[in-house]
Amino acid sequence: MPALTSEASSMLANPLDLMEQVIGGHGWTFERCTPTEMAAEAPSRWCDYGLFFSWSAELGAILFTCAFDLKAAPTQHSDLYELIGLANEQIWVGHFSLDTEDGVLLFRHALLLRGTPAVTDVFEDMIDIALAECERFYPAFRFFLHAGLDAKTALATAMIDCQGEA
Repeated sequence: MPALTSEASSMLANPLDLMEQVIGGHGWTFERCTPTEMAAEAPSRWCDYGLFFSWSAELGAILFTCAFDLKAAPTQHSDLYELIGLANEQIWVGHFSLDTEDGVLLFRHALLLRGTPAVTDVFEDMIDIALAECERFYPAFRFFLHAGLDAKTALATAMIDCQGEA
């Protein structure tokens, strides 16, 4: 994907215009829902992640969410928060959360851009980090939601480092 120069990216009034180029460079499908919102789909190892970007000019920030294809039943919500907390302790950027309205697991991150130009590399890093963390913890959430493992066991099972090849 050709990188944009910081001069070109700083001229964009709405950083979602630049985000369109980043997402398009990956060859992923996306839709500009409104001038301040964009949705995309990112294929990955475990599932296709739903990416959503929302730009607030007032705050000078982009809110980014990455939705899993996993849903938690309302009876699982309180126990799932333990697993979310354990996972969040292990990441530096962003955090996992649960949309309690529909039970969807999310990775969320806000990026403050006020006073700084929007730069392609920063957007690419934000997406790469989110997808890497979602891929790393997806098995733990799946073990919890579908195999009935408790939070600590699900996380420990998913974090086993395999050596060699089968």
